[in-house]
Amino acid sequence: MKIFLDSADINEIKELCKTNLIDGITTNPSLIAKSGGNILDVIKEICGLVSGPVSAEVTAINHKDMMMEAEKLLNLAENVTIKVPLTSDGLLTCKELSKNNVSVNVTLCFSSSQAILAAKAGATFISPFVGRLDDIGQNGLDLIYDIVEIYNNYNYKTQVLVASIRGVNHVIESAKIGADVVTIPTKTFKEMFNHPLTDKGLKAFLSDWQDTGQSIL
Repeated sequence: MKIFLDSADINEIKELCKTNLIDGITTNPSLIAKSGGNILDVIKEICGLVSGPVSAEVTAINHKDMMMEAEKLLNLAENVTIKVPLTSDGLLTCKELSKNNVSVNVTLCFSSSQAILAAKAGATFISPFVGRLDDIGQNGLDLIYDIVEIYNNYNYKTQVLVASIRGVNHVIESAKIGADVVTIPTKTFKEMFNHPLTDKGLKAFLSDWQDTGQSIL
């Protein structure tokens, strides 16, 4: 399973990319606004930090303007993935871009029917939001299971990119279901390293080693 970082914070991205465990980046207008930078400058800088896909979202709501924004974003770097909302205009834009071999991430997916349409439109990635479904009393992971099953039934090439991740458990369960990608905030990525028994074991090993008075270096 690929791990994308959901961030537009340049310092965060620089730090975590040093792990060589980050496969791509997703951004959105809210994250760009939080960064305080110009969207074109921020996306271009991020694309220079990672070799994998960087999702840059259009802000237009009609097809014509989406296409113009997409063209401008694609000119920033070769690894830009155009992110469009799951609306009729968004899918029309997805269809047109995908015909020209442009990578497209269709976002704000909340149902299996939407996911089917995105796959038929040629989306590279579909981004179902598990956390936001959990917030309204539904089980967001059930949607991931359904989409993975449907895509497997018809050999759709669209990759299931699980978004709105709220914790490590969402990552684990998405992997068990068979999702292709999860996009996670920095906090969740760092939490994936942690377990109290790891800390306890390391402390014991270091204590025992110090008692020997030896040094490998």
